[in-house]
Amino acid sequence: MKLKTLSLIAAASAALGTMATEIAAAPAPLQGDAAATGVFTGRDKFGETSGEAMYRNVCAACHMPDAKGAQGAGMYPALAKNPKLEASGYVLSVMMQGLNGMPPLGRMMSDQQAADVTNYVRSHFGNRYKDRVTPADAKAARPQ
Repeated sequence: MKLKTLSLIAAASAALGTMATEIAAAPAPLQGDAAATGVFTGRDKFGETSGEAMYRNVCAACHMPDAKGAQGAGMYPALAKNPKLEASGYVLSVMMQGLNGMPPLGRMMSDQQAADVTNYVRSHFGNRYKDRVTPADAKAARPQ
């Protein structure tokens, strides 16, 4: 039993060390108009005003600043070069409905914010999907 506990502690320590290295290598904070306040606009609404700010302040906490995902206490899939992102409806569905351990964070976003962060992820991190998601698409993806 003690060996198993020590192995789990060693694995957790290694994962934390890897995450600390990735966080230290994170992109510089946004500046000027691109900077997000990180303040909620209401009890349960994000205040970010761009897709990049939304990604950096909300999504990167799990999917990592480079969008390569992480494993540790949970499994956070990579968004970088992810072929599943080709279907914009898939992205919106996961954001609005949640999936596995992913909470439905899209419910805390306006339709514009959901469209912006979807477009940002689908056009960055090695993803080159050109079709754009609109706020109307985000609205249609919301649970009824």
